[in-house]
Amino acid sequence: MADQTQHHHLFGHHNEEERKHHKHLEELDELAAAAAGAYALHEKHEAKKDPQNAHRHKLEEEIGAAAAVGAGGLAFHEHHEKNNAKKEEEKAEGKHHHHHHLF
Repeated sequence: MADQTQHHHLFGHHNEEERKHHKHLEELDELAAAAAGAYALHEKHEAKKDPQNAHRHKLEEEIGAAAAVGAGGLAFHEHHEKNNAKKEEEKAEGKHHHHHHLF
């Protein structure tokens, strides 16, 4: 029985590390989304300020916006991975959450 308890403890530790890893990636992706969004806004401002190169700035703005959306999607994905790891960690520790849904 002690081996089984030890096994669950190690398994829980692995999930804790996985959860922390996904949390870190989520935070990095959020930062990347914010930076790309700021870049897109900067290029939008530059397009107004520099009409001769407005087309290039508008293209750069679109690239920044696309990068922001992509990084936001990655952050969303990592958020769910973090939650899944947390559920597995709790399951390994014997904490079961029973959700009762009406629909």
